[in-house]
Amino acid sequence: MKSDKKLPLFIITGASGVGKSTVAGALFEKEDRYIVLESDLLWHDIYNTPEDDYRNYRKLWLRMCSNISQIGMPVVLCGCVTPKQFEALDERQSFTEIHYLAIVSDKETLISRMKDGRKIQDESWIKSSVDFNQWLIENAASTAPNITLLNTAKMTPNEAASIADKWILERMA
Repeated sequence: MKSDKKLPLFIITGASGVGKSTVAGALFEKEDRYIVLESDLLWHDIYNTPEDDYRNYRKLWLRMCSNISQIGMPVVLCGCVTPKQFEALDERQSFTEIHYLAIVSDKETLISRMKDGRKIQDESWIKSSVDFNQWLIENAASTAPNITLLNTAKMTPNEAASIADKWILERMA
């Protein structure tokens, strides 16, 4: 399908367990000017290719978001991603811009959310999430494009969703 309409794409990223899906769920209630999608929806082991930075999975999502945005509403895609995973792909040209918002937290809150909230006990998974969360905090200002950080450690999901909604709408204007 040929995409004629070019709209911005909004990415809500963050470490596993930080609260992306919870914020996305709250955004579903607000969405009337954009469409929220959860990237885990299409995950399958065939896309588990860290050696190429999950290239085919990223390409699939850019094509999906481009097609969906043809109705005239931008897409907000929630999932673990960094700008370099999208920006170099040919499919990136289907969007006017890609805006990145990272849900982050302090280490203790993230570990608590994973262990107590999601009942994750796999220490390597927890370490990987803590490391990615820290990477986002340390590198958000130096990525291209930059990533906006939203520290949700002391926020309710609805408060975080309200801030994310405002961030999206400001960039749509």
